[in-house]
Amino acid sequence: MSRTEAFEAYSEEYEAWFETHHELYEAEIKTIQTLLLPFEKGIEIGIGSGRFALPLGIRTGIEPSKKMALIAQSKGLEVIEGIAEELPVKDERYDFVLMVTTICFVDDALRSLKEIYRILKPGGFVIIGFVEKHSELGKLYEKNRRESRFYKEATFFSAKEVIGLLEKSGFKEINSCQTLFGKTLEDVKTDIKEGHEEGAFVAIRGVKEPSSKKG
Repeated sequence: MSRTEAFEAYSEEYEAWFETHHELYEAEIKTIQTLLLPFEKGIEIGIGSGRFALPLGIRTGIEPSKKMALIAQSKGLEVIEGIAEELPVKDERYDFVLMVTTICFVDDALRSLKEIYRILKPGGFVIIGFVEKHSELGKLYEKNRRESRFYKEATFFSAKEVIGLLEKSGFKEINSCQTLFGKTLEDVKTDIKEGHEEGAFVAIRGVKEPSSKKG
């Protein structure tokens, strides 16, 4: 999660995107909410400005970008400086970990998910939200990646790849939901459906088994 240059340089533009595309943002929140299980203590990896943590009931996050962390802190959130591959968190501290549009910016996705597994309590769960690279919008983002301020350094994943990484990390009971259907942001539909075959935004949940500790 060390690819922070764009977020340092364009933190205000990042915040403005959510205001300009509020309907899309709300659809992403609702898609994640469909996968939520009851939890008491949650943390977001790559909390950014807190756009997802706040409406989902998370008060703490990990963030490497100082400018983004300042925005989140101004909203009353606790931000710990760190990266996903080496989380500065003790074992089994949280029962929910959120990671939204962050997996495409980490240097080692598998190591990041293993770290998430480590800090989850037995029976806890993770939700990963990301742009599906095989969706219509995902293909457009990939095509124009070099011209994008934020996605220039991104590595896009398919839902199948993310599920495989979750399983390798020890997660079970994989479930997914999707939204943002269409070829451009102008004609996108914000329905929410189960699965991960079509939508540009996909949320995938994995559960750490209650009685097992992964070595």
